[in-house]
Amino acid sequence: MTKQKLLIVDDEAPLREMLSDYLLMHGFDVRSVADGAGMHTELDRFGPDLVILDVNLVGESGYDLAREIAKQSRAGILMLTAVGDLPHRLEGLAAGADDYMAKPFEPRELLARVRSVIRRLGEEERTPENRIRFGGCILDMNGRTMVDPDGADVQLTSMEFDLLCVFARHPRQILSRDQLCRLAHNRDLEPGDRSIDIRITRLRKKFETEPDAPVVLVTVRGEGYVYEPAYDEARRR
Repeated sequence: MTKQKLLIVDDEAPLREMLSDYLLMHGFDVRSVADGAGMHTELDRFGPDLVILDVNLVGESGYDLAREIAKQSRAGILMLTAVGDLPHRLEGLAAGADDYMAKPFEPRELLARVRSVIRRLGEEERTPENRIRFGGCILDMNGRTMVDPDGADVQLTSMEFDLLCVFARHPRQILSRDQLCRLAHNRDLEPGDRSIDIRITRLRKKFETEPDAPVVLVTVRGEGYVYEPAYDEARRR
């Protein structure tokens, strides 16, 4: 069986060594580099399945490197950072990260997240383009249906379905209520209209484990909502 390839990009030598040894022990083919130049070389030469990328490299932004990875490679991205609050997570996800971990972390959790991202990326490759994983469910864009992990139909109104399709087509992108109304319902949002918020509240009850603490359809205060595939997957682990 071919080993999955991991590339670690971090300027802390002890952390690189520890992660390399740990992930090698668990059956991965691992290489590590300290900077963006080394990363670009290994992307071409090594062809990793997943890049474990530190955000705060000396003199470089991990967010910029994540965008470069997306242009140069089909590798998944797991970002590491000393800051784990929501704005930084959203910035990492918007840059193309598939998941996000704050330092310090337990190696066992990192291993679980590595396996989860690789598994999800493999599932996405096998899923037809018109069928999208969303909140642990499968959204059939052509059939306008949604089924839960057990294969049971999830009852959606036409407007709820249209709203989900917009999120599915714009992962990791913050969308305002006005944008959602135009994209999903082809009309402008009128002053005082809370229909988008009401539909999102109803949708969360249909696939979020904890609707009052959502991790798939997340509220960005003062800006709108964002669909986060990484937290969708974390919910399903």
